[in-house]
Amino acid sequence: EPPCRQQLRHLQDSAGTAARLPPRLEGRWVSTGCEVRPGPEFLTRSYLFYTNRLFKALQFYYWDPSCRDPSYSLVIKGKLRLRQASWITRGATEADYHLHKVGIVFHSPKAMREAASRINQTSGEGCRGFLPPGRSWAPGALYEVLSAKTERDCTAALGFAMHELSLVRVERHFQPLLQPQQSGSRLVEELYLGDIHTDWGERLHYRPTGYQRPLQSALHHVQPCPACGIISRADEHHPPILPARAALPMQLSGSWVSTHCEVRPAVLFLTRYFTFHGNNHTWEGHYYHYSDPLCRQPTFTIYASGHYSQGIPSSKVRGGTELAFKVTQARVTPMDQVTVLMLNSSEPGSCGLEGSWSAGVEQDITATNGCLALGIKLPHTEYELFKTEQDTQQRSLLYIGERPTDGSSPDSPDKRPTSYQAPLIQCAAASEEFSNYISLKYVGRKDANGIEALKPLPVAFLLFIALLFLRWD
Repeated sequence: EPPCRQQLRHLQDSAGTAARLPPRLEGRWVSTGCEVRPGPEFLTRSYLFYTNRLFKALQFYYWDPSCRDPSYSLVIKGKLRLRQASWITRGATEADYHLHKVGIVFHSPKAMREAASRINQTSGEGCRGFLPPGRSWAPGALYEVLSAKTERDCTAALGFAMHELSLVRVERHFQPLLQPQQSGSRLVEELYLGDIHTDWGERLHYRPTGYQRPLQSALHHVQPCPACGIISRADEHHPPILPARAALPMQLSGSWVSTHCEVRPAVLFLTRYFTFHGNNHTWEGHYYHYSDPLCRQPTFTIYASGHYSQGIPSSKVRGGTELAFKVTQARVTPMDQVTVLMLNSSEPGSCGLEGSWSAGVEQDITATNGCLALGIKLPHTEYELFKTEQDTQQRSLLYIGERPTDGSSPDSPDKRPTSYQAPLIQCAAASEEFSNYISLKYVGRKDANGIEALKPLPVAFLLFIALLFLRWD
């Protein structure tokens, strides 16, 4: 069967993924490559959790998107207490954390000048003289920017917060061994921590409802991972310098598919499948939405299509390409009773044919200019950020800009993303697979009497749907 179908089927089977509840955090967790946060900020992370709930987190910041030119490192010490399962983000555990100390080590005079002037300008009294004028850069010197003891906190100027620790999920799965002579598989453990708000001003008090790119266990990570060892051996005085990678030209043509069940802030679980036709700059996308964190219970599917602009290199996010995407057509398939009810009770003329929705049946919503209940407006232009990369197994990855955390759409150039969502993997080259519409089967579960019984969703989830119903992308 075509590789794109195979990958989607593999996602629907969740490929043997299991989540530990409550999660076990002991040990070291590391980035698997250079990470991009909104801003943009380029960083790598190495977090160590002890059995007594204490932790020591290292964050290494860089000037460049390859994480080869370090600017400063933060060393963050504190205590973490796991609490109950989150009722907002299914599959996550909520946690309380308390910071004891945050120190900063500058890796160049320029980094020191920049951070010191930000701290001196924007912080309160206690930080005014964070670095006295004329204090020269000392390599390896550690400066305290937060201390619980002295109640001094000068971190806000750096846009620093550790709210990511308030939402935690650990997933385990097995990676098949690639070498032909080896049979069996290798355990991979991933630590998902809360997402960082896309709006810099909001990030200091935002409580996460989605996740960042996961850290992997320093012992149990995907192989090969040249970055993992380098990052796990690094410390605040010797930041990791990642291996150089060839810059790839943007090659969009072909088909791309999610590598795992993805989570969006405000709690959407979805997988994505796109085809780009480079010859006439048209694109098609399938968005498969689910109500659970393993993407096993479909709620609705969206098919959208349109065209896209010629890409230009981003001036703001080095390594990225700016594109404009126009969505001109869309179709929706409700996959469960909850969505059917919602669409059938939506305002007449706002989403397809009034009262005509039924589970598993696709309907075109182009004539009603989209679907109000699902937050789809047609026609619609989005200002996007893309980049393509190769992973360590030489597979092509496509990163598409992160959605605004507030659920809005990047519908003007100033809302263009400065960071990325989880990567899609190329499952077919330009010529191989013209998007066959891959439809999920509608599966109603039968109860003992043979009546179609749909698994009820948690009330919280329904409330959420009702409150901020949903952006389609």
